[in-house]
Parts: sequence; C-alpha cells; structure tokens
Amino acid sequence: MSQPAFDFGEEPLDDEANPTLTVAELADAINGSLRRSFYDGVWVRGEIAGWNDRGNHAYFTLADPDPEPEPARGGRRGGPGQRAVIHVQFFANTRLRLRPMLRKHRLELADGLKVRIFGYLDFYAPGGRLGLKMSGIDPRYTLGEIAQSREEVLRRLSAAGLLDANARRPLPLAPQRIGVVTSMGTAAWHDFHDELSTSGFGFHLHVADTRVQGDGAIEQVATAVDMLGTHQLDAIVVIRGGGARTELAVFDAEPIAQAIASAPVPVLTGLGHEIDRSIADEVAHTALKTPTACAAALIERVNTVRQAINDRSAAIGRSSERALHTATTRLDAHAERVAERTRAAVDRADQRLAGRVTAIATRTPLVLDRADLHLDACAARLGRRPNELLEQQAARLDLLDARRAAVDPAVQLARGWTITRRADGRVVRSTDDTALGVELHTSTIDGTVHSTVTSTTPSAAPRRPDPKAAS
Repeated sequence: MSQPAFDFGEEPLDDEANPTLTVAELADAINGSLRRSFYDGVWVRGEIAGWNDRGNHAYFTLADPDPEPEPARGGRRGGPGQRAVIHVQFFANTRLRLRPMLRKHRLELADGLKVRIFGYLDFYAPGGRLGLKMSGIDPRYTLGEIAQSREEVLRRLSAAGLLDANARRPLPLAPQRIGVVTSMGTAAWHDFHDELSTSGFGFHLHVADTRVQGDGAIEQVATAVDMLGTHQLDAIVVIRGGGARTELAVFDAEPIAQAIASAPVPVLTGLGHEIDRSIADEVAHTALKTPTACAAALIERVNTVRQAINDRSAAIGRSSERALHTATTRLDAHAERVAERTRAAVDRADQRLAGRVTAIATRTPLVLDRADLHLDACAARLGRRPNELLEQQAARLDLLDARRAAVDPAVQLARGWTITRRADGRVVRSTDDTALGVELHTSTIDGTVHSTVTSTTPSAAPRRPDPKAAS
C-alpha cells in the first residue's frame, strides 16, 4: 500500500482508499487479520514465566528459552540478551478441559517449565496488547525436555564419577542417628515420623526443615544435605510426598545430586510415588519408593539386627543349656566314680587298719618283753658305769698332775735351772732381750742374784730355749 502525500497545512480528508480508523476499528482489523492468517490456530514453544492465578483463570508469559533467540520469520528479534515473549491467557474452561490430561501425565504448569502450547492470537483492545488464548498443550514436548535435561545431568555426574559415590558408603547395621531433609508439617514428614515413632526403636532425628518445591527449593535442599553431613550421623534421608512431575523435577537438579553424592554418610531417598525416579534417587545410596517405605527400610534394618541378636542370644542360651546338661551329666558320672573309689579306698583302709590292729595286738607282748630285757641290761650297765667313770677320771687327774709337776718352775730350779728377768718382770730368753746397763734379776733354788749387763756375746747359732721350760 502506497503512503499518501499530505499537505501538513491542510487537514487530510477521508476517502475509500485511505480511511481513518478508530482505535476500536483498528483492533477489530488486527483481530480480523490475525483470524485470517492463523485461522487454524498456532503452536508455540517456549518457557513459562510470571505464572499468575486469577481466580480460575491463569495468565503467564511464554518466552523464548534461548538467551538470543533466532528472529521470527518475517520479523525481528529483541536486542542482545533479550528474549522474545508473548502473553498467554489460560482461561478457566480450558484449564478444566485440560486438567485430566495434565494429571494423567503428572504435569503442573509453573514458572521455568518448557512447553509447547496451542492457541489463537488475539489483540486485546482495552490493554492494547497482543496475546495468545491457550486452548491446548503437547505434554510429550515437556516430558521430552525434562528427560533430555535429566540425561545431560546424568552424563555429567557419570563423567565425574559421582553416580555410585554415595552407594559405596557403608550403611551401619543398625542406623539410628538419622538426618532428615524435608518440609516439616507435610504429609511426607508425618508419615515418615509416625512410622519411626511406632516402631519402638530409639531413633534420633536431626531435621533440616526446607522447601521441597518452588523457588529456592534446589538451593535449600542441597545446603541441608551439606549441613547434615557435618553432624555425627549414621545416615541422611531426603523425603517428600507425591506431586506433579514438574514439582518433583526439583530433585533432578544437579546441585542436589552433587550434594548427595558427596555426603560423608549414606543417603536414602523417599521421593514422590512408586512410579517416580529422580536423579537424586540415582545417586543415593538407597532409593525407596515413598517416605513411608524409607522409614520402613530403616526399621527393618534395625529390626534385622535386633532379631539377629535375639537369635544369637537364644542360640547361646540353647548352647549353654546343652553344655550345662553335658557338664552336669559328666559331673554326676565323676561323682559316682569318686564315690565308688572312695568306698573302695575306705574298705581297703579298714582292712589295713584291722590288720594293723591285729598285728599290734600280736606284737605288743613281744615288744614289751624285749623292752623289759633291754631295760634290765641298761639298769645293770647303769650300776657299773659310775664306778668305771670315776676310776677313769682319777687316772686322768693323776696323769695331769704328773705333767703339771714336770713343768713346775720350783722343780726346774731344784734341778739346777735358773730364771733371769728384767726389772719389768719380762723373762730374758735371748741376748736381744737385754742391753748394756740393763738390771737383771736371776732366781735360783735358794734366792735371787741381782746383776747389771756389761756385755753380751751371741752364739754362732742362736737357739731359743723352750718356752715351756722357762715358764
């Protein structure tokens, strides 16, 4: 269409070729053009943002997920870093119609979800804004995007060696100090807690109350697992109840998977329903179907240990009873043998005692007779012995007296011997016992001769006199 030339000094006039439209007429024209161009509707894919419920209606923005989307056919894209968006109206009648299909695939529309939706373009005149009236959705696209994202995360975890890292952690035989990552107050928490409480076992729970869906849930869950890993625990459990796939997609997030894989103790998961399997389940030590099943697994493990202890105790009791019965039987047999041997020994001792009594009775008169004869002989010897001893001692005294007389100085003097002493009374036996001028006293049989040494003459072979003769 050619653009008319205007004389700005004059007011242009309407004509059939260039009519002047009101805003409402322009809006109608735009909608008519849209209906003609997109008569059968249009499929659009993008990422939900700004989800807003208004009563039974919902409004959101569908944005191109790429940071720099390709330009649309016949149009232009936004500037660098901008994303093309379109406003979507999701009215109550359409929500009600699509709800069974979304529930079947367990999808919950929310921010961040990548979708492929069908609708009709509409220019809303009061708002002056082009929008898309949503009338359908392709769940396979969303599920495929979720699956593709999961596969990429699993590949990265496998390349880093984290898929089975936590599975290699040894789970204690009776884990009772348990860290719990969940949203307290939810049915999942109550199911888990009630199951443990009614078990009768003394579980000690350290609970990290976190969001398990929505904004901030990924960061809170990962932080909670890391924090519980610093405690002295036997295991950590991560639980939440069932929900839509998009809600459970929180546990497909790589930060949570890395936190679980790096935990220093085994991590057990009980997430969603039995048909759910998240990446958190893949990297966990043990993945259970539900929070209740998670609690039941812990109870069963402790109960297995208790049953094993009871079985061992019973086995020990039975073994002890058998051993005691065997020992009692053996002791009774030993006691019987001891009793028999004791009776036999007593009988033999009685026999020996009787024989000895008989022998004593027989031998006693003989022993007494021999003792009488021995006593008589001893008495006879005793009568003779004193006289014999007196005679022997008298003869010995005579001999000693004769010996004493033989060495008596008076007897020696009578025989002509003399005894010379110094003034100090010491007997002179050698010339060495005197010196010039020494006064000597010589005893004879009839007196004492006093003299002074004027000289000494030693003999050539000095001979010491017999001390016994001089004493």
